[in-house]
Amino acid sequence: MAGKLLIIGFGPGSFEHITKRAREALQESNVVIGYNTYVDLIRGLLTDQQIVRTGMTEEVSRAQEAVRQAEAGKKVAVISSGDAGVYGMAGLVYEVLMEKGWNRKTGVEVEIIPGISAINSSASLLGAPVMHDACTISLSDHLTPWDLIAKRVDAAGQADFVIALYNPRSGRRTRQIVETQRILLKYRSPETPVGIVKSAYRERQHVVLTTLREMLDHDIGMLTTVIIGNSSTVVYDGLMITPRGYQRKYTLGADVQPLRPHQRLQQEAEPWALRQWTDEDEELYDEELDNEDLIDADDEEQENELDEMPTSRLTQPSDSSNKVVGSLALAIDALQLVDRARGIPSTSEGRSISGYATAVAFKQQEIFEFAVSTGVADKRFTSRQMLALADVVGEKGTMDYTPHHQMIVRVPTSDPDAITTKLREEGFLLSPIGDVAQIKACDFCDKEKGDSIPYAEELQRKVGGVSLPKEMKIGFNGCGMACYGAVQEDIGVVYRKGKFDLFLGGKTIGRNVHPAQPVAEGIEPTEIVAMIDRIVKRYRAEGHPNERFHKFFKRVKEIEGFRHQDQPVFEIENAICGD
Repeated sequence: MAGKLLIIGFGPGSFEHITKRAREALQESNVVIGYNTYVDLIRGLLTDQQIVRTGMTEEVSRAQEAVRQAEAGKKVAVISSGDAGVYGMAGLVYEVLMEKGWNRKTGVEVEIIPGISAINSSASLLGAPVMHDACTISLSDHLTPWDLIAKRVDAAGQADFVIALYNPRSGRRTRQIVETQRILLKYRSPETPVGIVKSAYRERQHVVLTTLREMLDHDIGMLTTVIIGNSSTVVYDGLMITPRGYQRKYTLGADVQPLRPHQRLQQEAEPWALRQWTDEDEELYDEELDNEDLIDADDEEQENELDEMPTSRLTQPSDSSNKVVGSLALAIDALQLVDRARGIPSTSEGRSISGYATAVAFKQQEIFEFAVSTGVADKRFTSRQMLALADVVGEKGTMDYTPHHQMIVRVPTSDPDAITTKLREEGFLLSPIGDVAQIKACDFCDKEKGDSIPYAEELQRKVGGVSLPKEMKIGFNGCGMACYGAVQEDIGVVYRKGKFDLFLGGKTIGRNVHPAQPVAEGIEPTEIVAMIDRIVKRYRAEGHPNERFHKFFKRVKEIEGFRHQDQPVFEIENAICGD
């Protein structure tokens, strides 16, 4: 059976504002995946669907799980409040599909079900504040650099947009909304109307009308949408209204309008409108282009030349011998000609902008994160290795020690392949970080007890770095002393008397930590790697997003014939500090 992804926006949360198609999609789905709060909001619409719910910052795991379930033939509903395509799950699901090489013809079917976004639901409670040009800006800088957000706020302020702020403030992010107010006060009156709507159409709905000056005096949080008016927005009888501009041409209080219908779209009635080109304008433009020393090359050659130019030529005006022509430059030329025809002076002193290299070459520099060690069994760094690592990290990177026999390296770079090649040449073992499998082996008593090292290294090659629902540590000890604590990890492997003992389901975090359960003794060396590989593969296939292995083992009750045994329950009193 072909699977399907149903990406559902269910609106503000009240049942009466959920669309008919969204309700149908929920009913026809086999699996519903969503953030905890969103699952609670629509629980009354669910029947016997399998529910996968996770907390904040687990959006990627939700998208990955949805794709995996759909590829297994299930109809999967991925839910978002508001509209799934506005800061919701739609784009992320597509990104995950793109990473897998998905295409629309042969891949799983995707349907996006629209919902009422927060800007619309909040605006309806405030009056009509979004009657003119508006934009949405999320103030969350967890994924977007703050400098970029601030530029967008600044640009929106200059352009007199009505602005809807999403994610305006959280427990940790308190300064962003303050900076936003400061930026907008450069361009707008302190008395500009501002609407603050919390939990629109939910039980704790709260609506406040205030001003740009006083907006920070009110409660603003993650469940709040802030709508900031433009220079025309007014407050009338407790309502926030942004005029569309009808007063320019119409008399709103008159029964008979001064302009007849056939006159209302004529140029004389709209002196503020951009004048459309005449034949003379087009001839003037063609003549201007003929006089330019254009590069006679097709688009691909132009792009290649642009890519190969030094930065100085891409960011500074060039002389007539170094002209670069592209669609942006020609578009600017066209605008200058229109201005010239209207008598507006040009800032380029009569020269065509296409004689300048106006495009700025920019290549995104990302933070490359990875784990580095000297090997599965080797715990010693050579001085040459340390120098190579320091050289790679440089002044802008960071290197963190971990208790898991690895260093976590974070380096800003646009060429991660060059970094990995250099470090591998120095003998480093490189691994991904995050929700992956890690082999955490002992030092085998400085390799004096090294009989089991080949099996640890084979295990590393087989499952090391494999993506999983949650990070997994596979402890490996080379003797029965187990002094490196393999039996405390998610999976513990202990080499003893020429064979292996296996432990499953250790819990290493929290006040109710417990060792892994001993499930088998005397496993033949030829069988141990394949057995663990099968265990990891099943966890990868059947584990829920963010579900730790010990919880997975308890839920499925049996793995490879090994039965889960419930741990004794202890009464844990609250700490004096209150944690």
